[in-house]
Amino acid sequence: MRLPTFFRRLAASLAGALALAASAPSSAQEDPTVYRFSPVNQYGINLTAAYWNAIISYVSEKSGVKLQLKIGRTSADTTAYVLAQEVDFVFSNHLFSPEREQLGWKVFGRRLTPPVHGQIVVPAESPITELAQLAGKEIAFPGPEALVAYKFPAAQLMARKVDAKFVFGGNMDGALAQMFSGKVAAVGANSQLAEGYARREGKKYRVLWSSPPLHDLALMAAAKVPDKVRNAVARAFIGMHADPKGREILQQASAQVGLSAEAYFIASDGSEYAGYREFYRSAPAALR
Repeated sequence: MRLPTFFRRLAASLAGALALAASAPSSAQEDPTVYRFSPVNQYGINLTAAYWNAIISYVSEKSGVKLQLKIGRTSADTTAYVLAQEVDFVFSNHLFSPEREQLGWKVFGRRLTPPVHGQIVVPAESPITELAQLAGKEIAFPGPEALVAYKFPAAQLMARKVDAKFVFGGNMDGALAQMFSGKVAAVGANSQLAEGYARREGKKYRVLWSSPPLHDLALMAAAKVPDKVRNAVARAFIGMHADPKGREILQQASAQVGLSAEAYFIASDGSEYAGYREFYRSAPAALR
């Protein structure tokens, strides 16, 4: 599928812009009318560019609120910006622990997709058929902040006393690439991202373990964001699929990452994330 010219240009330019935003002060720190948006690194940086840049451009234009992407090299780096209060809006599930909920982030939307699952997967041809066989082997995860793809699977391995070595790939694509290249035996995965990667790359895998269903990531605003600004941004995200221009951008963005053309943003009050909050009540201390 050939992308519109504006979409290709935006996607192609973001990688450099992200690196610049992550490494140097920008006018967003000086200009209070610019608001930073940090989506969790679910993909490599180029694919992140292909998904988010045109969406943010649309939301900025529609809402009248200038949004600027701020993304680190890894999901942990991006979350560090969030915890340092350097950003104003996020697309994340890293803020539902009791401690982080005290920061006051407000959920206003989420992406409408089928439920996601934390999973532990191996290549389709792997001789490994059960979790116990992973003892002593390397398992890759996106990063230590990945709730669905790291904390849920890691908690399962710990509960079963499977003594494996955990390594991090920086994002889901990086972890899966390590597995399919033979560098690690298995991957802790987000089912949505693993499925998208397999479709894009023509790979096959088997699921050894899967968590109960969970909702996709949340759109959230910092407590410091004025209600008027938050509401304008929320309306733009939530109404995007109803506008022909917005719908086209969403469909093109989804095609890049292997999501359904029906993946769009809807309103949320945060109550759908009870499963994440419940996880922290019983999770091992090392994963809280």
